[in-house]
Amino acid sequence: MINRLLHYLDASPVNFLAVKQLSAALDAAGFKRLDASQPLTTAVADGGKFYVTKNDSSLYAFRLGRKPLSDVGFRLLCAHCDSPTFRIKPNAEMLSDGGLVRLNTEVYGGPIMSTWFDRPLTLAGRVVVRGADAFSPRTRLFHIQRPLLQISSLAIHFNRAVNDGVKLSRQKDVLPLLGLISSELERGNMLLNLIVDELSKEEPVRREDILDFDLYLADAVPACTFGARNEFLSSGRLDDLSMCFAGLEALLGSDVADATQVLAIFDNEETGSQTKQGAGSPFLASLLRRIVGVQGGSEEDFWRAVEHAFMISADNAHAFHPNYAEKYDPTTHPVLGGGPVIKFNAAQKYASDAVSAAVFASLCEEAGVPYQRFVNHSDVAGGSTLGNILAASLPLRGVDMGAGILAMHSCRETGSVADYEYCVRAFMQFFKHLTNQR
Repeated sequence: MINRLLHYLDASPVNFLAVKQLSAALDAAGFKRLDASQPLTTAVADGGKFYVTKNDSSLYAFRLGRKPLSDVGFRLLCAHCDSPTFRIKPNAEMLSDGGLVRLNTEVYGGPIMSTWFDRPLTLAGRVVVRGADAFSPRTRLFHIQRPLLQISSLAIHFNRAVNDGVKLSRQKDVLPLLGLISSELERGNMLLNLIVDELSKEEPVRREDILDFDLYLADAVPACTFGARNEFLSSGRLDDLSMCFAGLEALLGSDVADATQVLAIFDNEETGSQTKQGAGSPFLASLLRRIVGVQGGSEEDFWRAVEHAFMISADNAHAFHPNYAEKYDPTTHPVLGGGPVIKFNAAQKYASDAVSAAVFASLCEEAGVPYQRFVNHSDVAGGSTLGNILAASLPLRGVDMGAGILAMHSCRETGSVADYEYCVRAFMQFFKHLTNQR
């Protein structure tokens, strides 16, 4: 199981490729890919296993249940596939003395910027090329699978106070080195040449047909396990790709149940979710309403299905860091390897309440999985996640949870092998559960 996760992490340096990998696994499992612009009526006739994508960067998979939706509702498992990183700006090449070429970047989300220094990085994303007409451009996914760039630190000799803390400029300090100009023909064309060469490995593309791109930096070092018994996970993007893949594993490892199973993988959580492919979009709600409709249900049936539904918002949590005990709540802090973490917040940053937490805790007990709780230290502000954002458009009962990790938003995060496996087991119990607990 862990080897499958490691492979998924390595193959998913950005949201677009994360969705591509999920789509391929669903295809192999017999789920039918549908176009949201077309009628969903075939979904019911073809065994009730299908999925749709939005913007190439979010995915919504469904397995229709045995019982009417108005009686049992949906079982929704939600996660997000974006992670903090650096986006490549247009006209990105910046030529310096000696022919050094850097790329101009902007910050995406909230990365720990210092962790991106002095490590091999690469580029991944999508490139848009000319299509049949202006409204039909083609998308080519892009991933250079070798070390390509590096953001180099300033030598300690030029800043003796570096170990006392440095305030980093997002415009100046985090620009990666791309290469050295070797001829005038490369001036201003190094990145474009790389894009053309990489895309042409699969299908030839002309420089003049490249219209735009969404490209991001990614760690080029493979994901791995470590520790005395290989009990830890080390990778970029554990937040939140580990929960995306755990959801996939649970869905594919389950069978049809009473309730309709939904795996919703959103994009842009790290920037607030307010996009057409984010949890703040009405897209998922519209799909659920359409599914009720093609099964012959009414508007009343849809809202009854929502009342019966339950949502797990799976977004990773903060595990206890022994070097910084003062940052954690003194009585309630989860530990690595202690099981899935139920997240609470008095300011309602999380969807969990006593009732929804009890439901998830019961599922863990049924699955033979330990579970933990997380609250912030009252002097330390916490973040937010998917649960409340989604519940603002659909009044869903639900719980916010995740696997505990260290160094959240670092270029390289640390998790627990056992916690990942526990989450998969809990999610499988959620999908197969027959009762409609209220």
